[in-house]
Amino acid sequence: MENALVNKVAESGLITLDLAQFSPKEPLLSFDLKDYLFMGLVLKEKDFRAALQPVDWQKYTGAIVAVHCSADAIIPMWAYMLVTTYVTPMAHAVYFGRPEQVLEWAWLKNIYAIPIQPYLDKRVFIKGCGDTPIPESVFVAITQQLQPVVKSIMYGEPCSTVPVYKKK
Repeated sequence: MENALVNKVAESGLITLDLAQFSPKEPLLSFDLKDYLFMGLVLKEKDFRAALQPVDWQKYTGAIVAVHCSADAIIPMWAYMLVTTYVTPMAHAVYFGRPEQVLEWAWLKNIYAIPIQPYLDKRVFIKGCGDTPIPESVFVAITQQLQPVVKSIMYGEPCSTVPVYKKK
């Protein structure tokens, strides 16, 4: 058949990576210490410890937990540590930071866990568009991970790629 359609992208040997597939699958939950401050300003140790006792820590089971304080208050380090001791047995992971920061860190952890051997001397295409917003740091991390082993890295869409790296 001389007019058969040929999928040149499939025949190119490109490996397509959609970074959205590496987003954390666990729910992201926040533990905000502002809810435990006296008059919204001060953390009183005795009151804080008492307030943590009735918390339903089970709700954090399997979640990525962002421990932070959204109020402009001075929080002693031990307070973050104490919350961490309560939530760690339940949570998938616990980080200090605002929820959006924690989501980014968890995403980066997934990127750095990718085995790179399957990409040895391959041409890799990093998908540029999609429904999931991807932090810039994730694109930086995947480039850093793959550059030592791949033949080339491209970014964008199959119909419009931007060369990013080519092994010399």
